Amino acid sequence: MRLLFITATRIGDAVLSTGLLAQLLARHPGIRVTVAIGRLSAPLFQAVPGLERLLPVDKQSYSRHWLKLWGAAALTRWDIVVDLRGSATAYLLWTGQRIVIGKRRPGRHRVEELGDLLDLSPPPGPRVWLSEAARRRAAELLPQGAPVLAVAPAANWMGKQWPAERFAELAQRLSGPEGILPNARIAVFAAPHERAQAAPVLAAAGDRGIDLIGSGDLLDVAACLQRADFFCGNDSGLMHLAAASGIPTLGLFGPSPDARYRPWGAKAGFVRTPESFLELTGDGFDFAAKACFMESLTVNAAEAGARELWARVSKD
Repeated sequence: MRLLFITATRIGDAVLSTGLLAQLLARHPGIRVTVAIGRLSAPLFQAVPGLERLLPVDKQSYSRHWLKLWGAAALTRWDIVVDLRGSATAYLLWTGQRIVIGKRRPGRHRVEELGDLLDLSPPPGPRVWLSEAARRRAAELLPQGAPVLAVAPAANWMGKQWPAERFAELAQRLSGPEGILPNARIAVFAAPHERAQAAPVLAAAGDRGIDLIGSGDLLDVAACLQRADFFCGNDSGLMHLAAASGIPTLGLFGPSPDARYRPWGAKAGFVRTPESFLELTGDGFDFAAKACFMESLTVNAAEAGARELWARVSKD
């Protein structure tokens, strides 16, 4: 059997789709898998059981990327085609079963929306498949020792980036003598072009800081996250990857809808600005605005959220 799994370009949505893929793999043992995905997110699927091919989907003008994907897939007889992009591609391929995402349903988390495609309740949570090579690299980057507090102070849009100096203060509190992880190492995660946003956190961490900015592909990052003890970050792909890795994950929200994109899992939680998503955005909101909309979220509120999450997961 062969499965074509067309998933999201963005890292966060790609991570959230992994639960659905895992469910299909469990239903069809031995199925051979081709994943069509954005190039940046592709490493996340390198260790998927039964993987035959990764088809990078690079967005092109006039939707030519869909034509290119069709050309790469058209000569194969598929047993299942899953299209989580809602394109016409699945309807132009020879397949026994088509599963195509429809319109968004208000009030539904993205994971629930994906579970609806197979009538699954509860829906399957995101997961990560790691290679042994990624595990070895992570062990070199984060060797055993003091606990690790993972911090991801960047995001794909300035508006939802909590001020870096507040991340630095939060990391100091959580790893201080009275924190949830006393004397923890502070591992800072970000892409290479996000170094300026992450630098204040590293500087404040001093000799307890671990610079993991641009330290490998996303599979390496996932393997490092699995070795951490707690994660705190903005609403971002790394936040979803941390939750999928199974570590306690606290997401910080402001001008993004937590009802749809909060971190998913038994060890996940979130805090948000006093203003709701709708109160912050309203009508005519400019999502391209180069301004921070997270400033009303205090360090005290974030620390309280972290302590509450830690107390909850510590009981389990």
